[in-house]
Amino acid sequence: MSIYYKAPVRDLCFVIEELIGLQDYVGMEGVEELDAELVSAILEEAGRLASEEWAPLNSSGDRQGCVLENGQVKLPDGFIEAYKSFTEAGWNGINAPVEHGGQGLPEVIASATQEIWHGANMALALAPMLSAGATELLAQHGDTELQQRYLDKLVSGEWTGTMDLSEPQAGSDLGQVAARALPDETGDSYRLFGQKIFITWGDHQAAENIIHLVLARTPDAPAGHRGISLFLVPKFLVNADGSLGERNAVFCDSLEHKVGIHASPTCTIRYGDNQGNGAVGYLVGELNRGLNHMFTMMNEARHKVGVQGIGIGERVYQGALAFARERVQGRRPGGKESVPILGHPDVRRMLMTIRAQTEAMRALALVSAAYQDKALHASDSEERAAAQRRVDLFTPVVKAVASDWAVDSASLGIQVHGGMGFVEELEAAQLWRDVRIAPIYEGTNGIQAQDFTLRKVLKDSGETLEAVLGEIEQVVAELRADSVVSDLGARLKEGVGTVRESTRYLLENQEDPFVSLSAATPYMMQAGCLFGAWQLGRAALVARAVIERGGDGDGFYTAKLHTARFYMRHILPRVHAYTPAVCGGSDELEAIEERHW
Repeated sequence: MSIYYKAPVRDLCFVIEELIGLQDYVGMEGVEELDAELVSAILEEAGRLASEEWAPLNSSGDRQGCVLENGQVKLPDGFIEAYKSFTEAGWNGINAPVEHGGQGLPEVIASATQEIWHGANMALALAPMLSAGATELLAQHGDTELQQRYLDKLVSGEWTGTMDLSEPQAGSDLGQVAARALPDETGDSYRLFGQKIFITWGDHQAAENIIHLVLARTPDAPAGHRGISLFLVPKFLVNADGSLGERNAVFCDSLEHKVGIHASPTCTIRYGDNQGNGAVGYLVGELNRGLNHMFTMMNEARHKVGVQGIGIGERVYQGALAFARERVQGRRPGGKESVPILGHPDVRRMLMTIRAQTEAMRALALVSAAYQDKALHASDSEERAAAQRRVDLFTPVVKAVASDWAVDSASLGIQVHGGMGFVEELEAAQLWRDVRIAPIYEGTNGIQAQDFTLRKVLKDSGETLEAVLGEIEQVVAELRADSVVSDLGARLKEGVGTVRESTRYLLENQEDPFVSLSAATPYMMQAGCLFGAWQLGRAALVARAVIERGGDGDGFYTAKLHTARFYMRHILPRVHAYTPAVCGGSDELEAIEERHW
């Protein structure tokens, strides 16, 4: 049984139009006519495809899963057709370059549609998510020949892309990558040998070709991260005229048996056949700078994993709310008759937690996407650089906090369903199983915390973060100037002070790496919790203005105001609870001798 899913178009439009503002996009090449009506139309159409074609396959795809038969991966029924509907409608290239067949729309619009796809069917949405990253990587680092031969088909979705990093001995530590790339006799290509694991959508029949982006070492490469190069390895070789040639020596040897996302083929990929022939690959970018180039795709994927968590959070909320409206159980205080469980305060607390966390991270993720657009398209170089610093600061937070909270929300969704949530008849359990991977892949959330703390805050002495805190204080001032929401401003101000206190402690103790590393996760969660409050504080100001004008006929803005108030009272206080962990030092972590663990 599949729960009903409706894309949160109005809330997405609210963030894009009210919190980000479309005026910044009017001057962008190719989107001069972008306005609220067009944004709404785009998202409504994405929502239609998602709810009518993708969402109904979510449960059936989970039950059926993927199968490897005779070296071929078979997808669940309906997935190939749903993917083709998606690509034929042009969604795959929504923000891709126009010169390669894309629509050239802003990243903020692409991110909004990504949330819709993941909310409808996370397993299926992983294919275009990775293809988008592969497209961006090739556009930035591929030479002219590679771009001409591969980009158009990746943009159209006729071909899909993968990210081939992990090996049995090299998971997060990519310095241990052992896959080999030997120069071909012609000097135009390489022959790759080795194995990669956990390759999402590594093989399937939904597209004509699969473009693997593979990290490997050449024979004379230095050890460690500095000796890794990046190669494009197609499943089928591509002729000079763009037609498909013979099958390359790249094979799926097995499929992983996973906790969730059963409809997403997670493959063990082998390069090289049984006759000793390697897979043909082509160098992308510079030798020994493969990891640097791959970060283009990895950072795109990290942001989208956060967006993925937000999409699942929205679907969890919709399913739990629908169940709470229908499930009659118990009486309200002072009541005499049984009522739907939506009437019980603790059920409402759980639902509001899911709702508030999802809306806060949705706003932060889209604001981060808007900064990506500014980093690419702002006319002033200093503005572009400043925007990129914001992207760098927000990306690990969006990835980690949104995905962690999505797991928490999915768990709460099961709790709202009670015993029915723990069985597989409803989707509540599946949503938890599916999203549980999000805090793990594309760099575990612990790695995101280290990146945020060491590279994005301490490395620039907290300057980028302090600029954000200054903007939050502007929101504080606006909230405190309005008697109706002044209490929200007071709470937000306290949160800013707490994050500053933690930042000061880490800056003062940054010479001791154990202090920073042990504090990284609580510190990032603390910052993410504050960033979410910042965005909902901004939403509250917009809501207050609309309500004052008498423009809230359907209660949308009133609900926004109450959601912000709930967040400030029930979720933002976590900021203060993280401080003892951030400032507590690392002594206890190192105190027990290894032999006594």
